Amino acid sequence: MTIQELKNHFNEEVEISGFVDEIRNLKWVQFLVLRDQTGKVQITIEKSEEKNKELVSLVDSLSVESTVKVKGKILESPKVKMGGMELTPNDILITSRNQGELPFNYKDPSTVNLDTRLDYRYIDLRSEKNLLMFQIQSTLVRYMREYLYQEGFTEIHTPKLLGAASESGSEVFEVKYFDRNAYLAQSPQFYKQMALAAGFGRVFEVAPCFRAENSNTSRHATEFTSFDVEFSYINSFHDVMDLEANMIQYAFEKVHDLYGDTIRDVFGMELKVPKTPFPKMRLSDVYQELEERYGYHIDDSEKNDLTTEAERLTYQLAQDKFDSEFLFVIDFPAEKRAFYHMRDENGILQGYDLIWRGVEITTGAQREHRYEEIVRNAKEKGLGDDVKFYLDFFKHGCPPHGGFAIGVDRITMLLLGIPSLKETQFLFRGPNRLAP
Repeated sequence: MTIQELKNHFNEEVEISGFVDEIRNLKWVQFLVLRDQTGKVQITIEKSEEKNKELVSLVDSLSVESTVKVKGKILESPKVKMGGMELTPNDILITSRNQGELPFNYKDPSTVNLDTRLDYRYIDLRSEKNLLMFQIQSTLVRYMREYLYQEGFTEIHTPKLLGAASESGSEVFEVKYFDRNAYLAQSPQFYKQMALAAGFGRVFEVAPCFRAENSNTSRHATEFTSFDVEFSYINSFHDVMDLEANMIQYAFEKVHDLYGDTIRDVFGMELKVPKTPFPKMRLSDVYQELEERYGYHIDDSEKNDLTTEAERLTYQLAQDKFDSEFLFVIDFPAEKRAFYHMRDENGILQGYDLIWRGVEITTGAQREHRYEEIVRNAKEKGLGDDVKFYLDFFKHGCPPHGGFAIGVDRITMLLLGIPSLKETQFLFRGPNRLAP
C-alpha cells in the first residue's frame, strides 16, 4: 500500500514502507515522518504506553533516511497538517539503515553546486521537487504516446548499434564491435523510414540517442531521450506540423488537468494549454519582424538559419503577434538540413522548426521518398557507401511520408522552468560526465 492510498482505509490495519524523512523525539511522544513516492505520513508513538516500549527503543536507534516497514492503524486526524491523518504503529521493521551523514542536504539544493548533486544523483533525486519533475515528465510522455495510439500509430524499438554512421559521418560515437567498428545511433530516423517502406504506415519510438558533440551548454547532452514520430501518406509537411501541434495540445491539456496547480506552486511556471493550429512564419519574415519590432540586426549571410538569439526573441514575437508560446518557422534553405529532407523545385526545405518559449524543440519535415531524388541528395552531401543500406529502403516503393522528433529532457526543462537539462535527465551524460 502507498501513503496516498491510506486515506481510503481510516480505522483499518495497514502496512506501508518508505524512507524515514524526519524524527522528532519529544519527552512523552515520538513522531516519525515516513515518505514514499506518493507522499508523507506521520507516525505517532506514545511513550507512556507499555506496549510501545520496544518501538520507542527502536526509534531511539533509528536515523533519518533509513527505510522501514510499518504496521498499524491509520486514523483520521484533522489537526495533523500532513494529510489530516496519522498512523499508530504496532510493529516497525527496519529494512535498511542509513550508514552515515548524507553528502549534502538534498532538501536545500542551494547549499551545494550542481556537479556535486550530479555526483550523488541517487541522493539528489530524493528531493520532492525532483521526484515531482519526473512524475510530470512521465505523464507528458504517457499522453503523447496515448494520442498517437489513438491515431493508429505503432510503437517500434530500433537498434542503437549501427554498422554505419547514421545521417552523417560526424558527431557519432564509434565503439568496438567484436572484430569491427560500430556506431551509436544519432537517431532512429533511418529505421523509422524503413518501417514505412515496409508498410507500417504510422510509427513512433521513445528511446536514447547519442551525439558526439563537445557542447557544454544548458540544453545539450551526448545522450538524450528522443520522442520520434514518422507517418505515411501525407500531402505536405503541413500535415506533419498539424499532427505535432495536436499531439502537444492533447498532452499539455492532460498534464495541466493533473499538475497545473502544482507546476505553478512548486516550479513557479504557468502551463498554458496551446490553441491549434500553431502559428507559422517563413524564416525570412521572422528576421524582418525581429528587426522591425525589436531592432535585432544580423548580416544577411547568417539568415539561412535561426541564430540562438533569434530563437530566444521568437518567444516574444510569438506572444506579441499571435498570442502564442509556440511558433513554427518554415522555408529554410536545404543546405543546412539533412539530405533526406524533401526540397521543392526552388531548393526550399519542406520542413520546419518548432520553437517553444524561445527554444527549438523540434525539427520536422516531409522526407524525400523518391529513390532517384534521395540518391542525388546524398551525393550532394558527399555521402556514399555509408548510407547505401538506407538508400536501398526506397528502391522498391515507399509512400510519401514525414515526421519529427522532440527531446524529452529539453521539453521538460522548458515546461518546468528548470535552468538546465542536466537536471531534467535522470542521469546526465555530457563531454565531461560518464558517472554515476
